Amino acid sequence: MPFGIKNSLSHYQRMMNTIFHTESSEGYLIIYIDDIIICSDSWFLHLEILARVLDKAEGVNMKISLKKCKFGFEKLEALGHVVSGLSLGIEKDKVEAVLIKPITQNRKEILSFLGFASYYRKHLRDFAIIAKSLYRICYQQTLFEMTEERIRAYEKIKKALTEAPLLLIPDWNIPFKLYIDASGDGLGEALHQVQIIDDKPTEGPVCYISIKIKPTEARYDASPMECLFLVWAPEKLHYHLDGSFFEVITDFNAVKLLLNMNTPNRQVLRWQIGIQEYRGNMNIVNKEGNINKNSDGLSRWALANTPDNPAYVPLEVEPQILIEGINITDIGTEFFKEARESYKQYKDFHILTSLLDKYCEDTALVNSLDEVWKSSHSEGIFHLFDRIIYHRTKHSCLMTLCSRLLINTILH
Repeated sequence: MPFGIKNSLSHYQRMMNTIFHTESSEGYLIIYIDDIIICSDSWFLHLEILARVLDKAEGVNMKISLKKCKFGFEKLEALGHVVSGLSLGIEKDKVEAVLIKPITQNRKEILSFLGFASYYRKHLRDFAIIAKSLYRICYQQTLFEMTEERIRAYEKIKKALTEAPLLLIPDWNIPFKLYIDASGDGLGEALHQVQIIDDKPTEGPVCYISIKIKPTEARYDASPMECLFLVWAPEKLHYHLDGSFFEVITDFNAVKLLLNMNTPNRQVLRWQIGIQEYRGNMNIVNKEGNINKNSDGLSRWALANTPDNPAYVPLEVEPQILIEGINITDIGTEFFKEARESYKQYKDFHILTSLLDKYCEDTALVNSLDEVWKSSHSEGIFHLFDRIIYHRTKHSCLMTLCSRLLINTILH
């Protein structure tokens, strides 16, 4: 592919996804531009998938550099991370260069440092709260001065990069635990899971997220602050929690205000609507602050992540709040079957299916599309998976392309 074309990367990624769609959809392949990672549960399966990938690469005249290939590793480095079958860590070589660098003395270097650290922020507890003072001096209208507070924050982030815990690879067949807490400095969250490691059930972090609060939110009292975070955390972790069962563990009973208020004001009503899609899969467990050290520490400078602190959960049964909500039912295979059949009845849908099924553009087919469809196709928003056409919205969501008749059938 020639260099310099604006959408060359997206086009290349799309073609790689098309060529290796079967292996990728089965969960054996991860593709990032020209990097391919093959993952499997056994050595024999690994060899089988590797043979299939090499055959497909040869079939489309793809060239592979053997010097850049690694075969049969249990652990590898990818995109600045160390990836294994159970966990995700930070590549130490990427961090060492930052550790030996002296304290920055200008805005450009501070922005570069914060950008680097932010790439690993899911490994760093309370990153937004720690880096709050450093972000403040990045504005041009603020006097650049490395005060004692900012130097401490700088050194704390450097230390956190070297001591960042390994994150578990999420298993969507196991419930999640969402530890939440809010304070006057910010909002912090830890997403945990209990997985079998070395034949023992072990609880560990999947990711950390945090955010500094806005000046208007700083005036909230304890109840609205906790409710605000209960709405923000699932929205931020939508890709983890959507369709998964999870427990929300908090040390404050204010969430009842959000879930059970019969005559809410506008603000609370927006929060109720915001968590509506999760209420069928969510349980809330209340813990006292002195017991719930994990969530308290996320916004109040917690202790180290030792077995007797954040990752520890008492075995006794905790009181639970049952939440009634809307259950979302899978449409099933019948819908996709009808969608495929409907494509044959509409000229533009049929042409799009033919175009997306090919590795190269057919000018005659493209010109036979109506102008609206031709323009959308040229923007690359359509994708074909399992003979179903999807279009990418401005919010980067993939939505199924359906005929108007099928939409009316679904709604009624």
